[in-house]
Amino acid sequence: MEPKENGSELGQKIIDGPTNPMVTPLLNDLYQFTMAYAYWKAGKHNERSVFDLYFRKNPFGGEYTVFAGLEECVKFLANFKLTDEEIDFVQECLPGSEEAFCDYLRGLDCSDVEVYAIPEGSVVFPKVPLMRVEGPVGVVQLLETPFLNLVNFASLVATNAARHRFVAGKSKSLLEFGARRAQGPDGAISASKYCYLGGFDATRQVLLFVFVDLEVGERECGNDVFCVVGYFANDSNVAAGKLFGIPLRGTHSHAYVSSFMSTDEIVDKVLRSADGKTTCEDFVSHVQTWLKKIQYSPSLSGIFSETNQSELAAFTSYALAFPKTFLALVDTYDVMKSGIPNFCAVALALNDFGCMQLMFIVLRRYKALGIRLDSGDLAYLSREARNFFCTVERELKVPGFGKMVVTASNDLNEETIDALNKQGHEVDAFGIGTYLVTCYSQAALGCVFKLVEINNQPRIKLSEDVTKVSIPCKKRSYRLYGKEGYPLVDIMTGENEPPPKVGERLLCRHPFNESKRAYVVPQRVEELLKCYWRGSADEAREVLPPLKEIRDRCIKQLENMRPDHMRRLNPTPYKVSVSAKLYDFIHFLWLNEAPVGELQ
Repeated sequence: MEPKENGSELGQKIIDGPTNPMVTPLLNDLYQFTMAYAYWKAGKHNERSVFDLYFRKNPFGGEYTVFAGLEECVKFLANFKLTDEEIDFVQECLPGSEEAFCDYLRGLDCSDVEVYAIPEGSVVFPKVPLMRVEGPVGVVQLLETPFLNLVNFASLVATNAARHRFVAGKSKSLLEFGARRAQGPDGAISASKYCYLGGFDATRQVLLFVFVDLEVGERECGNDVFCVVGYFANDSNVAAGKLFGIPLRGTHSHAYVSSFMSTDEIVDKVLRSADGKTTCEDFVSHVQTWLKKIQYSPSLSGIFSETNQSELAAFTSYALAFPKTFLALVDTYDVMKSGIPNFCAVALALNDFGCMQLMFIVLRRYKALGIRLDSGDLAYLSREARNFFCTVERELKVPGFGKMVVTASNDLNEETIDALNKQGHEVDAFGIGTYLVTCYSQAALGCVFKLVEINNQPRIKLSEDVTKVSIPCKKRSYRLYGKEGYPLVDIMTGENEPPPKVGERLLCRHPFNESKRAYVVPQRVEELLKCYWRGSADEAREVLPPLKEIRDRCIKQLENMRPDHMRRLNPTPYKVSVSAKLYDFIHFLWLNEAPVGELQ
């Protein structure tokens, strides 16, 4: 979608269109257009409406959710405009519709729409509106499906990433490996972005291949490239790296290793030293010399005898191509009898040519980063690999060699990482793909978009299932904090109610269960909903922060949650409440709208 000057009279910077050009007003359910026509036909299309976008239950059996997708919603709003071609198609889909309705659609934009939202990257909870959308009912109805599409998956995958970060711990690097298993191109791009938001460190997906110098991060490594928004910081998705500035990490696959037959295939064997002063004319022979030294080392001789020479050729060739970022996949043949010894021989050879002198400082410009394990007993193999590296450091007098990065992949998820933690392991980074980007354990978040007010008249949606009863009227939402600094409860109030005050006792009530209530004396009060779109109103609105700031907010909020709300098993539910006045009004309206039965 090309950027349009929707609301440009504000004098503010024009907002780019959505990342995916398929996000247009036609990304909609047909019934949104049938309702828009019916509103128009009834003369109701300009009536002022208020809709809440929220979800009913936290995903993955947890007690928190990470809100994501707001930026894409604002981009959609800023560029909302149907083209003549799109209007012609809508008319074809609505046989018998009047031509004047097409004229109405032609003039439709979001200049009279207002959107209030919780900041993206916030920790959020069921029933509390993530977004409040106000405006003419005809146009706001056409925002329902796109907004739900943009928020549902984004929030789900960001939450999934945050949960993986929680179980892995702060000290581990998390890499998103899911592009090849994601549900189509948009699933791959969106997953990379929102995994980064949720806490991942990098992605493996590429549009523009990027390698990071060792000075930037010596202990960051990866597969094809790595991910970062739920708590993953590196991503392997190159397209995501180009679009969103997500750090990329990458190395090679089993195909690269098995493509070599012998070291004779390496044509260019020359490696210039990092300082440019010397040249190794036959790096291959230098690698083989180091392999013999490892074989004859007293502490290592019993571990292996002959290694796979085609694997050695592949590692050597890759190191010649990337001497600053050499990282090897070591399980193509046998991890301990071939992969690890071959990697060490290449790493030690690079070490000999990797130093350069800068004044009184010695910089290591060539250096192996580490290994990746993609099969087998990851706990056992990571410990054995670490022992091997430490023995090389001790026996061959190579400082720091024992700190090589060990990356593990192979269909990892929350449960397997938790099991590895309990077994004890030496993994520094986890590459996670299928279970992360597909949100394997839960298909959807289940956000809904409900009318809560029209023409200043509160509306309620009733159901025999009380969890599906909506909370009526235009509301304000607050987060109340306790003495220890943790959030205690989120509370919704009517728009015109006075806000909660620090130090003043407040009755918080469950929206539908009369016996669940508690007094709270907040030590800090935070209003949750902020204005991110005011259409053509000449007033200030919140600026959309860059992705890195959204990610930082997510991490900070997760760290500020009470531990019992965050644990994987049997977490304590976080309390969501309404004010006493709003509670009374909900039940008054409920009784007023529910039909009264008659017994014969």
